[in-house]
Amino acid sequence: MAVRQKLVFRFPPSLVEQPFIYHLVKDFGLMVNILRADINPKKEGRLMLELSGSEPDYRRAIDWLQKEGLQIMNLKQQIIWNEERCTQCGACSVICPSGALGLRRPEMTVSFDEDKCIVCELCLKACPARAMETLLENSE
Repeated sequence: MAVRQKLVFRFPPSLVEQPFIYHLVKDFGLMVNILRADINPKKEGRLMLELSGSEPDYRRAIDWLQKEGLQIMNLKQQIIWNEERCTQCGACSVICPSGALGLRRPEMTVSFDEDKCIVCELCLKACPARAMETLLENSE
């Protein structure tokens, strides 16, 4: 059975320069799609990615990553849009690189397509009403 999962890796400064992506591809045969990365030498790293491959390879890879010291979180619903809090200003739709957030016309109302979201979090900074949230859950 195939697995396809969006994850967030957080790792301490001591692991930032390790070739984790290389090992996921070469040693575990997984396909890696990097969605966003914030990695700086000698600082904590954060990587949002989508992993896909066979379930046994995926499980072995996750176990190995956790033993190496990475904190792994599932991106359960990615970005959450709180429609009740939204003021329909459209600031998020202008900044969204994937087109997940848009402005419906002629109504001039915000729409959100979760499947297009790449969890770049630009909308979190752009939204003056704080109607956008990231939902993370610790991996099992």
